[in-house]
Formats: sequence, structure tokens, C-alpha cells
Amino acid sequence: MLRISEIFYSLQGETRTVGLPTVFIRLTGCPLRCRWCDTEHAFKGGELLSIEAVLAQVAQFSPRFVTVTGGEPLGQQECLQLLTALADQGYEVSLETSGAITLAQVDPRIVKVMDLKPPASGESHRNLYDNIPLLDKKDQLKFVIADRDDYQWSVAKLIEYNLADRVSDVLFSPVSETMSSEQLAGWILEDRLPVRFQLQLHRVIWGDRIGV
Repeated sequence: MLRISEIFYSLQGETRTVGLPTVFIRLTGCPLRCRWCDTEHAFKGGELLSIEAVLAQVAQFSPRFVTVTGGEPLGQQECLQLLTALADQGYEVSLETSGAITLAQVDPRIVKVMDLKPPASGESHRNLYDNIPLLDKKDQLKFVIADRDDYQWSVAKLIEYNLADRVSDVLFSPVSETMSSEQLAGWILEDRLPVRFQLQLHRVIWGDRIGV
């Protein structure tokens, strides 16, 4: 059984499949408390569902893409079985994870979208750097950036771990209403970084509404 916060069909708002129709499975719970978190509604509550019940809901949308997210989905051990079951159904499955829990047992068919938390998140001490060697060229790595210090920290990690050559995309995102999108874009261009700038498309379209 899994505790599920919500299952919904929407446009992918981030990552390299941005804009594509996707089913989102949001698991309840997260051990982190990032200062800029926009999914605090997923920390508690939710509904207990079997993996079979989750698969049945997903199938109603006949999707190509499925994203398992949270909260922190790997906080529930049964998430690993869910990921495998989704891949067995033929979906293109991505996992959005904080990077604070090991990826060692994640099904190799899954696209891992992992955060590295910069200092302004308040959770940079939770980064599990042993996860980086577990990423490959289908995976993606995301930095959510609040200020210049976060940016410089992120660039240092980009270089230290040779991230641009390890994963398909390194994603730099501004913290909404905190970091100027124009300024972050300017820094990326000025430094000629091999990263993808991204905004949260779903928030551009629907604002802070839940379930879209």
C-alpha cells in the first residue's frame, strides 16, 4: 500500500519533457523542509491505495508519460515497486526526488530527476552525493536557485562532478518570487554554462492551484 496525495493529468511543467501531457502520481510525505517548497500540501494526509489501484487510475488517461513525485516519493519503500510496475506497463516513467535518499534500488528503466539542494534551501546538508554516480545519460539533475550564492554553489558542483557530461540535462531554476528569472538567465549566458534554464510552466499557466 502507498499513501497517495493526488493523481492527476496535466502538462509537464519542468524537465526535458516540459509541455507534454503527463500523469502525475504525488506520494505523501517528505523528510525535508526546503524553505521555498511549493508542495507542502503533500506532507500529510493522502489516501492509502494499492499499487493495482494506482495503475488503474493511471490507465484511465492512456498516457505516454508518468511522473512519480512528492513530497519525497522514495520516503515510502513501496515506491520502488510502483516504479517497476509502471515501467512494466510500458509508460515512460520519471521519478522526481530530492536526492536525500539513495537511488541504488531504483529500476534502471526509470528517468531519475534529482535535486541538489543549494544553501538557501536550508537542506543542503541533506544532499547524498553517493547518488551522483548512480545517474546516467537518461537522467537529469536540478538546482533550484534563490540568490547569487546559490548560483555560485551550483556552478561549483556542476564543475566538481562534471555533471553536464554525466546526465542528459542539468536544470537551473529560479525560486519563484525570490530569484529574478532574467538575472539567472543572464548569469547562465555570461558564464556560458552547459545547462538548461527552466521555469515552472504549470505555475505560469495555473499559478498555485493544486492538481494541475
